[in-house]
Amino acid sequence: MSLLIPLIAAATAQQVIPPPMPLPSRPGRVIAWDTLPPVPYRAAPAVQPEMSVFVASEVAAGRCRHNGATAARGTITVDVAMLVTPDMGPRLTVPRAIDCPTVEQYAAGLVLSFTRNNLPERATLVPQWYRATLHFQWPN
Repeated sequence: MSLLIPLIAAATAQQVIPPPMPLPSRPGRVIAWDTLPPVPYRAAPAVQPEMSVFVASEVAAGRCRHNGATAARGTITVDVAMLVTPDMGPRLTVPRAIDCPTVEQYAAGLVLSFTRNNLPERATLVPQWYRATLHFQWPN
């Protein structure tokens, strides 16, 4: 048992405590989206047409009440906050609420997949929150 204590202490000492979510100091605290730096991708990802097809199908099915989006023609933009840490890389995503939960979660998952093995080393040296913005567009 005494051999485990140093191992547990060493493992605990190496854990990185993530920075707090960037929140303004005013009441009704929400993410301070404008203060988040953009995700520093090595290679910028592109939203593929099939990704927008999924979003269009969610709108057509009535699962989105996002302003301006219709089944015939639309565009939806989703911001996603992402925590990157030295020990885990892309660790956590938080989509901005747009009154379309399925698309919010879809965008959050896409951002995680876009960042896997696609961040420069400097982006993972210290815990940091970043912002990704995805634009989904579809014609009639």
